[in-house]
Amino acid sequence: MANTILKLTTFLLLLIFATLHDSQFASASGVDDKNDHERNEEEEEDYVLDRPISHLGPRSRFLATVIKKGRQCNVETNNICNGVRANKGRDLLYCCKKHCRNVLSDKNNCKVCGNKCKQGERCCDGVCTNVLSNASHCGKCKKKCSSGDSCGSGVCGYA
Repeated sequence: MANTILKLTTFLLLLIFATLHDSQFASASGVDDKNDHERNEEEEEDYVLDRPISHLGPRSRFLATVIKKGRQCNVETNNICNGVRANKGRDLLYCCKKHCRNVLSDKNNCKVCGNKCKQGERCCDGVCTNVLSNASHCGKCKKKCSSGDSCGSGVCGYA
């Protein structure tokens, strides 16, 4: 009985260690290859509008200046996010498939709704960009390589 408990405990500890190690490796190695802007956008729950929207209805001033990420919209009736600037100009919101999307960084709605970037590309300022070989967007948007360094496999100076 004690031998079985020892084996079970050892197995569980190894399983926990392997799970923790894999998650740390994935985040450290860039397996999650989203750029910082995309990661921050996903972590943010709100788009802070650059200018308040008057047609959001009878709400407080604070609520009229914030749109929840992924908020539902309808182009015909509830068009709250078509062409709306947010987060100090970093984001440009449009109503895509009935949800507010940032067309400057959403790889499924890059520059316009429905424009999907290809594998290995990210939406950098509304342009599908190959971040595996672009020295101005190496590995992620707006990560520039030093002068003379090339970008290979998303790494500056990769030989």
